[in-house]
Amino acid sequence: MFDAVGANGVSQAFRDRVDTFLAGALTNELRAAGRDTVGLKSTRAACKAWHRKLYQQGWVAPAWPVEHGGTGWTKAEQLYFETACAEQDAPLVHSSGIRTIGPLIMAIGTPAQKQAYLPGILKGEHEWCQGFSEPQAGSDLTALQLHAERDGDDFILNGSKIWTSFAGDATHMFLLARCGAKSDERDGVVMLLVEMDRPGIEVQPIKFIDGNCETSQVFFTNVRTPVTDRLGEIGGGWAAARTLMTIARSNNTTPGLLRRALRAARRASDETGREPALEARLAGLEMRLDTFEALASRKMSQAVGGTDRMTSSMLKVVATELQQAINEAAVSGAPNEAMVLARYFANRAATIYSGTSEIHRNTMARLSGL
Repeated sequence: MFDAVGANGVSQAFRDRVDTFLAGALTNELRAAGRDTVGLKSTRAACKAWHRKLYQQGWVAPAWPVEHGGTGWTKAEQLYFETACAEQDAPLVHSSGIRTIGPLIMAIGTPAQKQAYLPGILKGEHEWCQGFSEPQAGSDLTALQLHAERDGDDFILNGSKIWTSFAGDATHMFLLARCGAKSDERDGVVMLLVEMDRPGIEVQPIKFIDGNCETSQVFFTNVRTPVTDRLGEIGGGWAAARTLMTIARSNNTTPGLLRRALRAARRASDETGREPALEARLAGLEMRLDTFEALASRKMSQAVGGTDRMTSSMLKVVATELQQAINEAAVSGAPNEAMVLARYFANRAATIYSGTSEIHRNTMARLSGL
């Protein structure tokens, strides 16, 4: 598969090194955890164990610059590693620290913030969650109401966030809040880096249709956090958020994640006996996945200083809708399998989080001049 899609620029020596590492580092327990993953992350224990091994190898943040603990790999090498992890059933460690807030701190954080947060993200000591959506502010994020009142060297936070992924396990949250009496829509917003153990923070899990509690509502009652823990300027939170969402949307449904979904669909249908029509359907989905993988590889290799908004919206829409199509095919092949149904239900939100498909299509149309 990979040879036909994007292996140019990936030496045999690099492939051998990756394959040898995975063969030695992945235990039967870790592979089982990877195969049984339903949502965006494997079990907490498997994530911690696999993160530790990747960190010791120096491969926990393949896309980060070398000076911050990254690998220095090319885009093609990063893609090969992710795909190899998927094919070997490595646990899925979908870290907001590695994928989103870490790169944003590198881009706009102060030297003190880089020193304080980046090593903790790499080591797995810091688990981050994102505090953007609110009960009345989902796709229309300009309606956010969490308030940050300035009091000397602190902000005092009051309000709530909702649909906050993995808030129950997080040690830190990056969030948007309104600051100042004239704050309205995109004006007067600040992005803050907040420790989750501060007094006044309450996390209430939300039970999904598949039975899991991957997201939570988080309440803030007179929570004090230092002004120095803002990311960017006071009032400049909207610009910081747009940069962060461009990063997140381009990597929250990756080729590796799609490979995992397709492998799971084939495993499930193998056990029940695959009809020719389903075989043809899965083959068509694999061709779509090959095309997406080639597109993602090309677009990411062309990006300078990050992925542009048009590309990130395009990749997000194509990837999440393809993942849903794969899970729908899996249900057709194994409608009574509990794990298949759990993945199907968990993935229904993929075209909603990080902006709905409709929002992204509007964005692409606007950026195209339509």
